[in-house]
Amino acid sequence: MSRFIEVPARMLPPETLNALLEAFVTRQGYDTTDTSGDGMHGWVVELKRQLERGELLIAHDIELEQTEVMTLAQWRAFGRDLADDEEEGDY
Repeated sequence: MSRFIEVPARMLPPETLNALLEAFVTRQGYDTTDTSGDGMHGWVVELKRQLERGELLIAHDIELEQTEVMTLAQWRAFGRDLADDEEEGDY
C-alpha cells in the first residue's frame, strides 16, 4: 500500500480547503501584501484554479496523518507518478 494518497479538492469542506491553501501560500513564501488588496484571498483563488488545472494536488500522508498541497514537482520528488498509482491500484 502506498504511503501517500491524492485527495480530490472537491471532497474537502471549503474551510478545510482554504486552510490547506493558506498554509501552502505561507510555506511557499508567496507575497500576501500585494497592492491589489487581494492578499491571501487572491492567492487562494489562484491556487484553486491551479488545482482545477491539475497543476497542484492535495496529498495525504497515511503514516504521518498529514494533508498537504503539493506541486506536481513536489509530488514527483517523493518518487510518485500519478499514472503509476493508477496502474498499481493505489490511487
